[in-house]
Amino acid sequence: METTLKGERRIQRVRHELRRREVRVAQVEQISPGFVRLTFVGDDLADFVSLSFDDHVKFMFVDPTGEVIRRDYTPLQHDAAARTLSIEFALHERGAASDWARAAQDGQPATIGGPRGSMIIPLDYDWHLLVGDSAALPAIHRRLQELPAGARAIAVIQLDDAADQREFASAADVAVHWVRSGEELLGAVRALQLPAGSGFAWGAGEASLMRPLRELLRTGKGIPSADMRVAAYWKQGAADFHERLDD
Repeated sequence: METTLKGERRIQRVRHELRRREVRVAQVEQISPGFVRLTFVGDDLADFVSLSFDDHVKFMFVDPTGEVIRRDYTPLQHDAAARTLSIEFALHERGAASDWARAAQDGQPATIGGPRGSMIIPLDYDWHLLVGDSAALPAIHRRLQELPAGARAIAVIQLDDAADQREFASAADVAVHWVRSGEELLGAVRALQLPAGSGFAWGAGEASLMRPLRELLRTGKGIPSADMRVAAYWKQGAADFHERLDD
């Protein structure tokens, strides 16, 4: 276990045994026009471990041409007793994973690998800033669900369609800012008056947006590198892309 110390807080990096798990679709829920939540079931999920909202699994399936497609997704909710795992898929206009999720039916097989590890961010920061586009929405959703009463969170989320906005069930004090473009997202973050105290900033989304976001958080908002995590979950024109930008 690798541990980073920041004051009295401990940001833990925990590695997990890498496994492939065979699963099948057990439930399909249309959350909004642009999102579908699939619940998978399988005996291989009995010992599945996901300790952080920042985790990602490798979701694998065979497309109609016989090619094995691999994409990264956030594990949203796991029930060890029921041996189920829920994952949300953003339904892009085009894309192999979106097409698969859009047409998913009960009993359909798939394979899930990982997560390789977890970065466990303490819950007791004075505030939490969560920024991202539609690809980051499931991770932000999970984090807000996990934050306890007394926590303070600010979320800035870019969605192409306002119909995909949602209510978050959270015990924390949450302020959500919905925007429609990358430019608006950066502008909203720039305009934020961050609360006093020590906070943690997390961001994820398209690569060309996350790089200026990281710089804005670091230089414009003065957030130390030890207190932020920014990742490119995807890159326009690239398949199966994931890059950390805060190392």
